[in-house]
Amino acid sequence: MSIRGLKKKQPKTFKVKIITVDAEMEFSCEMKWKGKDLFDLVCRALGLRETWFFGLQYTIKGMCTWLKMDKKVLDQEIPKEDPISFHFLAKFYPEKVEEELLQEITQHLFFLQVKKQILDEEIYCSPEATVLLASYAVQAKYGDYDPNFHEPGFLAHDELLPKRVLRQYQLTAEMWEEKITAWYAEHRGIARDEAEMNYLKIAQDLEMYGVNYFPIAQNKNHTDLLLGVDAKGIHIYSINNRFSPNKSFEWSSIRNISYSEKELTIKPLDKKAEVFKFFSSQLKVNKLIFQLCIGNHDLFMRRRKVDSIEIQQMKAQAREEKARKKMENQRLAREKQLREEAERAKEELERRLFQLEDEARQANEALLRSQEAAELLAEKAQIAEEEAKLLAQNAAEAEQERQRLEITALKSKEEKRLMEQKMREAELIAVKLVKESDRRAKEAEHLKQDLHEAREAERKAKQKLLDITRLNYPHMAKYPQYCPGDSRDANFDKGSIKLDLKDIDLKRLSFEIERERLDYLEKSRKFEDRLKELKSEIHALKLEEKQAGLY
Repeated sequence: MSIRGLKKKQPKTFKVKIITVDAEMEFSCEMKWKGKDLFDLVCRALGLRETWFFGLQYTIKGMCTWLKMDKKVLDQEIPKEDPISFHFLAKFYPEKVEEELLQEITQHLFFLQVKKQILDEEIYCSPEATVLLASYAVQAKYGDYDPNFHEPGFLAHDELLPKRVLRQYQLTAEMWEEKITAWYAEHRGIARDEAEMNYLKIAQDLEMYGVNYFPIAQNKNHTDLLLGVDAKGIHIYSINNRFSPNKSFEWSSIRNISYSEKELTIKPLDKKAEVFKFFSSQLKVNKLIFQLCIGNHDLFMRRRKVDSIEIQQMKAQAREEKARKKMENQRLAREKQLREEAERAKEELERRLFQLEDEARQANEALLRSQEAAELLAEKAQIAEEEAKLLAQNAAEAEQERQRLEITALKSKEEKRLMEQKMREAELIAVKLVKESDRRAKEAEHLKQDLHEAREAERKAKQKLLDITRLNYPHMAKYPQYCPGDSRDANFDKGSIKLDLKDIDLKRLSFEIERERLDYLEKSRKFEDRLKELKSEIHALKLEEKQAGLY
């Protein structure tokens, strides 16, 4: 068989892009595939078994429509694009998420879709509930809160709150993060699937949860009401109030639903009750409402019947899976606890090791300081020893000096005493000398007076002699140098000799007196010099005594 023949037998395909809440997938579909074939392919790719909640949605002419399972894909009114885009979304919602959502993938897809509807404000949620829901979303994404890892600002890029709530309160992103983190820290130990389930359990109690709204009118001219279809029944709302329905029809109380073109009729189970009719803007809207009513009613009736073998198996598997996960989570929790304890023990050991290292470092530093101090002390001891020796030597020298000073002081005292004695003696000698000087002076005066008297007597005698000579020898006056040789002349010569001798004695006496006077003056001068020396020595001794007193 040729390659061309094989190519001819290959079926024709078209490309499809499936968009889930968090991912995109592309498939090649055969031209003859029905909607169910494509839907089953997507469910198998996702590993989804609870297929009855989901559908493939597309938008045509501004209206959201669900792909029909029993018709070919290409025969339906789908967008003409390549690849053809479909959104894999939850079409029907469970009444009780905890009981009906068995698979983890189902639960995860519902969690992502409901969270998106709340953030897009398709489902109204109070600000307090949005913060709590955001904390569970953070727990599902990041796991347990760790202040060391989840630092401030770690939620800056996550969309967690509706814009309406952000506009309603004038809070900064840091304040919102602080509020969410306060709740988030309390969810410690909750696994991802538990956090998502807690999110859905809170969300299923919101008034707008799982409700598909359609504008309707009670007549052909006005659109003043809203019709809501959810898992519990059909509800009629006023155009401005989507929270509290004006009228509700439980699925158990509805006998029949039918439509013809733009008119849709709801017949209650009670035949006496009034039949409710309303009008929509298009026939497609009535068809869509009718599809949703049939699907929700079927699920409503299925919940109230005995579960099929498949559902029982799925529930058993879900219980086993939950038990296994619970045990796994407990084991992980124990391991995590043990790991945290080990980490804490490790941190404690590291801290203790660091502390010991620090203590060892401090001990080494202290040892080094002690060694340095010991060396310094040794040096100081050596210096002190040398100083002690020097002080001992100085003390010995000081003692010797003290003894010398004492001896000097004693000597000084003795010398002082001797000097004082000498001074007293000198003073006595001086007094004696003064007295002697006075006496000698008086004697000299007397001698001078006697000498003067003697000279005066000599002069008178000479004068008298001359007078006598003139009278007796007048010729001698002319010849005074002539000396006759008679006895009288001899007697005269003898008298002259006697006079000369007496004159010589007077001169000698005068000379001796003058010499004694000079000797006295010399002795007086020497004595004054000696007194000055004694005074200087006494003054020096006094200074030495003062210095000895200071020592």
